[in-house]
Amino acid sequence: MTSSDNAIRPLVAGNWKMNGVASSLAEALAVRDALAGPRAGIASDVMIAPPATLLSLFAAPCAGSRLALAGQDCHPKASGAHTGDVSAEMLKDAGASAVIVGHSERRSDHGETSKVVRQKAEAAYRAGLTAIICIGETAGERRVGLTLPVVERQLAGSLPDVATAANTVVAYEPVWAIGTGLTPTPEDVSEVHAAIRRAVEARFGVEGARMRILYGGSVKPDNASALMAVANVNGALVGGASLKASDFLAILRAYER
Repeated sequence: MTSSDNAIRPLVAGNWKMNGVASSLAEALAVRDALAGPRAGIASDVMIAPPATLLSLFAAPCAGSRLALAGQDCHPKASGAHTGDVSAEMLKDAGASAVIVGHSERRSDHGETSKVVRQKAEAAYRAGLTAIICIGETAGERRVGLTLPVVERQLAGSLPDVATAANTVVAYEPVWAIGTGLTPTPEDVSEVHAAIRRAVEARFGVEGARMRILYGGSVKPDNASALMAVANVNGALVGGASLKASDFLAILRAYER
């Protein structure tokens, strides 16, 4: 890590996606309890984003612990005739302190543009939530050398002008690495994260220098330490490996003192 990285407290967030039922509370509680016990020396913030159906169930037992909760998406508006959608205010009311916006699965499956992602990030701020804003290139874009232009364009379009280090986290998730078992090399990750850092510093100054930049995309116990040691990587957005407490805790050991 660079000296500037050392000044930024890392965040490891688990995105459960469309997985989990009431009995899954046991996995969350295992993480909560470990953070208060043998893993109390983990020097990072820790968060999970369960499905919206589980947020309220998880909120009470996790209140006051080191395990924070996040939503997986939100509607730009606070309320209204939007059947099936969930507002940022609803997530806040259910116990979330953050919300993921712009995940590649939302961009691809639901056609979300960076403009929509920016509106959702603004909704997060309105509700008092931290916005975890996702960006990343597809395999085709990477193959033709468009990784940095795509990432920089999504970054410019998705981050609101009022983004700060306190209300915004950037998550770089190469689309081709999500759920595939494929991972970019530490050198590849370093190149992209350095470009993100330059872009947010140029736009937001000191706030950009302090903003957390997470890496996501097939983060597992066996590669977490190497990825988290890369300059300008301030934590991870973990997918499938966050569903089991044992795997998630093994990833958290990358920040164990």
